[in-house]
Order: sequence, then C-alpha cells, then structure tokens
Amino acid sequence: KATMKSLRFLSAEAFVSNAEFARKSLGSVAHNLFPLLFKASYLLEEGELIHDLVENWPLVNFNVGKLLGTTMDYQEDLSHRTCSVCLESCLTGLRDYVLNNPSPCAKRLKVVDLTGIKDVEVQLCKCKKTMGRWARTELLSKLCIELLVHLQQMQCKPPTFEISIDVLIDLFVTERNYELVVQALLQNCYCPLKICCVAFRADNLALQKFFYIIKLTDPSLLRKLEVVHNVRLKMEHLEILFNSIHFPLLMSLTLPARTFNVQRLTATDEMMLTTIGEKMGEMTQLTELSLAFSILTGRIQKLLSPLKTPLKILDVSNCSLNHADMAYLANSFHSNHLEALDLSGHNIPDLYPSTFFKLLSHSSSVLRSLTLEDCNIQDTHVNMLILGLSPCQKLQDFKFLGNPLSSEALKHLFTFLCGLPMLKNVEFPVPTDCYPIDITYPIDDASLCRFDHQRYERIAEELNLILLQANREDVKASTPLFGSYDAAVQETNNELGASLIKSFKETLEKFTASISKMS
Repeated sequence: KATMKSLRFLSAEAFVSNAEFARKSLGSVAHNLFPLLFKASYLLEEGELIHDLVENWPLVNFNVGKLLGTTMDYQEDLSHRTCSVCLESCLTGLRDYVLNNPSPCAKRLKVVDLTGIKDVEVQLCKCKKTMGRWARTELLSKLCIELLVHLQQMQCKPPTFEISIDVLIDLFVTERNYELVVQALLQNCYCPLKICCVAFRADNLALQKFFYIIKLTDPSLLRKLEVVHNVRLKMEHLEILFNSIHFPLLMSLTLPARTFNVQRLTATDEMMLTTIGEKMGEMTQLTELSLAFSILTGRIQKLLSPLKTPLKILDVSNCSLNHADMAYLANSFHSNHLEALDLSGHNIPDLYPSTFFKLLSHSSSVLRSLTLEDCNIQDTHVNMLILGLSPCQKLQDFKFLGNPLSSEALKHLFTFLCGLPMLKNVEFPVPTDCYPIDITYPIDDASLCRFDHQRYERIAEELNLILLQANREDVKASTPLFGSYDAAVQETNNELGASLIKSFKETLEKFTASISKMS
C-alpha cells in the first residue's frame, strides 16, 4: 500500500533527487531539515548525499531507528531496510565527521544510535545488498581503527581528540571478526567514536575468547546477551561468568543448547544451579530468557524463582520439562506477564494438559506470541486447544509446526483463528494426509520433505481461503519446514557451516583413532 507523503517530504525528495546540487547546497540548509533530508535520501538510496549529511550533521543526536521510523512527514518505517549502500555511507560519513570539519568547537554530535536497525528477510532496497548486524560490527570496528591511524598520521591538534561521540550498537562477534573487534574495543578510550555495546551476540567462538571480549564490551551497559550455537558454554562456565562479571542492566539472556543438563547432577552441581539462579535474581531488569535445548527436568523453579522481575519472554523449548516444572510456571508470578512463550518439544496433551491451560489462561491477557512446535497435538486435541486459546485476544503469532494434524483439523482451527483480532502470523504443519501412512512423529529431517506437495498446495489454498472469506488478508499463514527466518544465522551460515564440518571431522578422527587403538 502506498504511504501518504507530506508536501515537506515531497519537496525533500525533489531536492535530494538532484544529489549533486543537494550536496553543494548543504551549507545553506536549515539544521532542523537534516532529519527530513536524511530519510528522503535513504528512501532514494542516495549514498553520497547520505554520507555528506552525516559528515555535516548539526544536531546532538543521530538515531538511525528514529530517523527512518514512522514520522509525521512520511509514515512508512524504513528502519528494516538494511541497505548496504546507505548504511556504509552513514558509517563512513561518521568517520569523516570527526576528520574533516575544521572547527571541533562547532561540532555538537554526542550520541549515534545504530540499535534501531531491524534485520528482516525481504529487502525492498534497489541495490538488494544488505548489511547485517555482523557486517555492521565489522565495518564500525574497522572505521574506528582507521580513524585512530588517520589522527596519528595527521598529528591532530588536541581539540580533535576532545570530540567524543558514543556509538550505540548491537555487536555480533564470531571467530572471523573477533580480532578486529577486540582491537577496536582495546583502543576505545583513545578513539573519538566510542563503541557502546548495548547488545552482544557471540557465535562460533572459543570460550576463552568469549570471556575476554565480553569484559572489553563494558558489561555494565549491556542490555541483551546472546550466546548461541558454537559457543560451548556449560553450567560451570556460566557460574564463573556470573561470579566474575555483573550485568546490572541486562534485560535479555539467551544461552546455547545444552548449557544445562540436570540428568546426572552431583551435590556440587546443585549448588552451582542455585548460585546461577541467585545471580540471575540480581539482574533486576531481566525480563527475557531463552534456555532452549537444555535439559532442565524438575529444576525450572530453582532457576526462575529467585528472579525479582516477572519474565515477559520465555523460551523453554525442548527442555524436557516435567509436571512439577509446568505447575511451577502456571502458578508463578511470571505467568501473568508472559508476552511470548515457547514450549516446543513437549508432549503437552499427554503430560500436563490442564496445567498448560492454566498457564495459558493466566497469560492470556498479555500473550502476543505462542510457539508449540512438535508438541504431539493431534486432531482429538483441537477442540481443547481452541478452548485454551479463546481468551488470548492479543495473540499476534501462533506457530505449531511438526504436530500430527489432518487437513480437516487445520480447517477447523483456522476458522477459529480468524476470530483472534490481533493475529498477524501463523505457522502451520504439513497436514498428516499429505505424508505416507508409515510416517512417525516427530518427523526426522530426512523425511520432512517426503510429502505430496501438490496436495499440500491445494490444502494451503483452502486454508488461505478461510482467512480471505473472514476478511483476514492481514494474516500471513505459512509452513517454513526448516524453521523461521533468522537474520543472524543467515548472515553467518557459511562460517557456521565450515565450523560444523571441522567439528564433525575432528570427532570422526578421534573416533577412528580410538578404534585403531582397540584393534
């Protein structure tokens, strides 16, 4: 849908579309028009003009998310356009802001905020080249190091070093950009552009390197910490991390698979678990927690009860929760505040149906996102599920891939879903009647694609027709077989793939060596 533009924005577009003239005229442009011109330039992908606007930025703040977000003059939100041309121009313009303006006294810029940039799957920019979070981390680190080299070569007068601009960014570090980011962080106190890490994601990184770099980021400022996939963080390492580093502002914590495994806990391990819970309790801002693929049977209360603030987002998918865990969740003070909940990988209908529905009813007034993938929800459970979901009038996202449901059951469910007023996104499974009769659930990756694709397409059309007839064109229904889009994984999948192959090769070599010894 076309978004209305004000006369001011149309005039700004006309002005920036002649980029050469606009660049020459920037000196005579009123300061309060810079934000308007920036958004117009970004929309038209005028890289050189974006660079010059940032290089001559006359205001105290430069907040990319706000500048590109919904404004009075043009309501379309452009903050999800991670256009490589535009973002590179922003960052090089920032470097040149420090280097090229003659009088440091006239410089007002104090804070640059890059955290409002949203990485999404479909890019609408003309160049079709994106600059994701990993690439932004790399480029900013590179520019900070370049900037210091320039200033030393120019033997800058002290006033240039008096410029101090906080650059708020979500850092994403892997083995491949680790050295560069460390170098930039070590020089942070000398550089006029101060990297302020608000969110930190580590993947494919040795534990020693993770511990080193996390201390360099200034953990007292950190609001979000994601340690994922190829960082081999276990319970004992997590205890060391929480004992040696304080995270007073941390709001969101994601831990890698198998951080916890409570199957064979010693008395020391139990104490360790208690300590971790207590340390998390000291994080008074913590409202988002992801513990996916850890084995936490019977220990959820020990981890979550010390928390002082109710959780808004909780991911305990594939955590082998038992009835006691579900009962704790349903009765805890967290249950009334949960906006997003992931319970995938638990056999909900057989193990704890009533406790689950109690949890659902407690969170129903605020719940926005519910994920129940591979939960053994069958046709006979659909009426019960509809009953449980009925009070969830604020639900926007409902994902239930991997459940053995027939096309008839899905149609029944979709008819109900049409009545949820806020619903925007549904991820539904391939119906059982599209698979061979001998298929067993949960379906392994090898068999996932062994279904009748034409039949599936027909059923998907019928389900979309149900939405259409109820005037719910606003709801997107899909079956992403291998999970939802993850921008961070997408951006670094080549590196992660190579790392997994290397790890597999090492395991194979060890196995072969041990076989050789035996023989």
